[in-house]
Amino acid sequence: MATEVHLLTHPFHPGQYVGPFTTAHPGLGGVCTFVGEVRGENGVEALELSHYEPLTLPGMKALAQRAVARFGLMGILVVHRSGVMLPGEPIVCVSAVASHRRAAFDAVDFAMDHLKSDSWFWKREKRCGTWRWIDPRPDDYAARDRW
Repeated sequence: MATEVHLLTHPFHPGQYVGPFTTAHPGLGGVCTFVGEVRGENGVEALELSHYEPLTLPGMKALAQRAVARFGLMGILVVHRSGVMLPGEPIVCVSAVASHRRAAFDAVDFAMDHLKSDSWFWKREKRCGTWRWIDPRPDDYAARDRW
């Protein structure tokens, strides 16, 4: 059981993390990967995520360990970005490897639901040259609460 967690301040290519991660787990039965990107819809010019690293990184690692234990994973990879990002840039990548596909699917869904609503990030977006703070939506909390 392996957890791999990265908190980045620079752009990343998900494949450079997912490829080596899956290769490190021979004999896996299923891999599920989700990549979330900055949406450019409705005039979004940029997204900024701020955080307090002494809480953020340990929280992300604890979430990864919970997912491994809960779903019996061979491993999980969580890569999350902070700072200013532009539309089309990856924000987050979560990949799970397991003996069976359902555990990998569920683990990624579980991790994303918790990252969206219980996250340690402050989020704001820029539209029409103006920054505004964004809170999790009620749907984000409902998704998390189903676990």
